[in-house]
Amino acid sequence: MSTLTSSLAWFSAMRGLALLLALCMAPSSGWSQTKEAILRSTFVSLGPVTSVPYGWIDFCRRNPGECLDADRAPVTIQLNAATLRQLVRINAGVNKAIVPVSDADHWGVLDRWDYPTDGKGDCEDFALLKRKLLIEEGVPRQALLMTVVKDQQGEGHAVVTVETDHGEFILDNLQDELRPWDKTGYRFVKRQSQENENVWVQIGEPTQAPAYVSR
Repeated sequence: MSTLTSSLAWFSAMRGLALLLALCMAPSSGWSQTKEAILRSTFVSLGPVTSVPYGWIDFCRRNPGECLDADRAPVTIQLNAATLRQLVRINAGVNKAIVPVSDADHWGVLDRWDYPTDGKGDCEDFALLKRKLLIEEGVPRQALLMTVVKDQQGEGHAVVTVETDHGEFILDNLQDELRPWDKTGYRFVKRQSQENENVWVQIGEPTQAPAYVSR
């Protein structure tokens, strides 16, 4: 079996697993929290264009078809019951399907962004897979933004920001529920631009970006 065929089969299996997990966990406390949180989300304050994380540059070099270098109109999705269920299903499903492991243990390097095709990965690998699965289900890529934050210990971490008509929400490998960005406790550093995923913008006041993301 070719590498491409193997990868496609794996992604198909992941989609099926996420659907199965959704049936097993609904209704859940996470879903209840999500419905309450929808009324309390806001939008981040964006700054100027900033440096692109090395991990994204390297990922695009190895997977050029996954990184569309073209300007697009920004898109926000309608956050209703169906999209909430979809986002929670993919977030929790991937969290349960992938075994967390650091890039140092996985690849022997400090930072490598990739799809977790062997069932293992760290924060950015979880985020990349969630983004891919949602895009395959029809969610516009302009509404799914790879985002770099600092956690409560000041360590680098990667999540997905979801742009909705009710504000911005976060898909996180450390939490199964969908959370408003300002309820995560993270210091937001930078993220993809809605207009071009290969352009990154600063979030809030300037802060030194983490050298790598690790959780």
